Amino acid sequence: MSIDEARLNEFLGRAVGDLGAAISSTLMLVGDQLGYYRALADEPLDSHGLAARTDTHERYAREWLGNQAAGGYVQYDATSGQYSLSEEQALCLADPGGPVDLPGAYSIVEATFHALERTKVNFRTGNGMEWGDHHACLFHGTERFFRAGYNAHLLVDWLPALDGLVDKLRSGGKVADVGCGHGASTTLMAQAFPNSEFVGYDYHGPSIDTARQRAANAGIENARFEVADATGYPDQEFDLIAFFDCLHDMGDPVGAARQARQALKPEGHCMLVEPFAGDSVADNLNPVGRVYYGASSQICVPVSLARNGPALGAQAGEARLSAVMTEAGFGRFRRAAQTPFNLVLEARP
Repeated sequence: MSIDEARLNEFLGRAVGDLGAAISSTLMLVGDQLGYYRALADEPLDSHGLAARTDTHERYAREWLGNQAAGGYVQYDATSGQYSLSEEQALCLADPGGPVDLPGAYSIVEATFHALERTKVNFRTGNGMEWGDHHACLFHGTERFFRAGYNAHLLVDWLPALDGLVDKLRSGGKVADVGCGHGASTTLMAQAFPNSEFVGYDYHGPSIDTARQRAANAGIENARFEVADATGYPDQEFDLIAFFDCLHDMGDPVGAARQARQALKPEGHCMLVEPFAGDSVADNLNPVGRVYYGASSQICVPVSLARNGPALGAQAGEARLSAVMTEAGFGRFRRAAQTPFNLVLEARP
């Protein structure tokens, strides 16, 4: 067999880069949870200064800094021996309220290791795994990672892309957030539109408990949260029913869409925020697709299969989602907006 040395070296270079990223994933969590990123965002520090600022051990801080600098996650000044974050790095690593929250994503990665034994069983048998069977770090990581995107786009891009919806919400509308999790999207909308009524539904009771506490802490009085399945909540006459990054996970996505169709007002809007995906595998062979296929195989598909669902997966794509909404009885369907990470789709009666 003839080996192409250039192709071999190219592959090995990519693999070593991935290996470095993989071994650094827990160190991303260390940097977030011990306050290293926040400290470096405030001022340049050497390992002694970082350890003093965070009440940690200098020898470990020194090694962490070397790892992060080698990966391009912090800046190193060889003259001063100090490390720092650029404004762009700080935005992604040290600002949980900003438009990108990378450490939140690593809590999702952490959850996949907690579930590894179950994942191997699933691959062998075709079994599923309920959302609530995952480690709690998945729920918190999902809230953080997706909340950043909602902070950046929901109020300024996605809702205005639905014709006439913002005016309805300003004057006083009624909104359901189905599969709301910890309620990050619900509370964001409720704060922006105090004249409207919001209700978040999720079948995972502990997430609803957290959503209620989050809303109470924020002083929000126009939102409530209920434990309910996506196919069986009782309220009707909604101006907007939203599914944020969840329809593809569901055991009965057509049933959930059909429930939304009958619970909407005649001129209501159904908004799907879904992972960005093309309609073919070839469309998704890129860095974003790699992330989503990885999450899908370990989290999204098992959740659906646990309820004998169709396992649409995180890379379902617009055509498959359109078919779901059409089968559920929606007559109009379009792509309203998009980001590198999201498709924002609108279905109307």
